[in-house]
Amino acid sequence: MPLSEYEQRVLEQMEQQLTSDDPKLVNTFQGRASSSVRRWLLTGAGALVGLTVLVVGAATSLPWLGVLGFVLMFVCVVLAFSPPRRGSGPTGVVGSDGSVRPSKGRPGSGADRGGLFTRLEQRWDDRRDNRDR
Repeated sequence: MPLSEYEQRVLEQMEQQLTSDDPKLVNTFQGRASSSVRRWLLTGAGALVGLTVLVVGAATSLPWLGVLGFVLMFVCVVLAFSPPRRGSGPTGVVGSDGSVRPSKGRPGSGADRGGLFTRLEQRWDDRRDNRDR
């Protein structure tokens, strides 16, 4: 049963509101199904190949081949259950009307440019400064 015009408008307004309220959530749900299936298929195939190499290495009494198969299988299982890596940050800014504009700065620029150790050093310096007072 198709939606009425009123229901379609309300649904579009809800989508725009969600996009403007939480753009990260919207980006998380968009386009993930096909990459997730492809990821599971590739890692599953890799794990099967690793298992096959492990069995062949054990059957031919070649321990290095068995170890290679185990490592391949282990890496594929770890990749299958690890969270997928996303881009380095948001790709745009969501306007009040729900449209997405490209961001002006580079992702990763600004305060988080230095990485983990820079942030840790900054925190250490802040703590030391607060103790001296």
